Amino acid sequence: MSLPVFPAAYPDPGVTRRVLSENAELMVVSFRFDQGAEGKLHSHPHVQSTYVASGKFRFFRDGEAILLNPGDSLVIPGNVEHGCQCLEQGELIDCFTPRRDDFLSV
Repeated sequence: MSLPVFPAAYPDPGVTRRVLSENAELMVVSFRFDQGAEGKLHSHPHVQSTYVASGKFRFFRDGEAILLNPGDSLVIPGNVEHGCQCLEQGELIDCFTPRRDDFLSV
């Protein structure tokens, strides 16, 4: 049995997104950031958790700034405005529930 391979997407300058696994209820996604790259402020109905695999990030969630280092994680409720700034090159592993169907149509 072979696992599906999902193509990389480039949602913002200096950001590479790759779906790692998914089903209708859950999606796991890797986001790689160059230093200084930003995930622009946005919101979506999905609950999101983010885990800092490497690097250093400043997250903005509902107007609050939160500094995250390797090993830190954060939950973002659905429909809450959020974004991040990469302070040191790194990778985030995000989980979304339900699946982000918009990520499947690169």
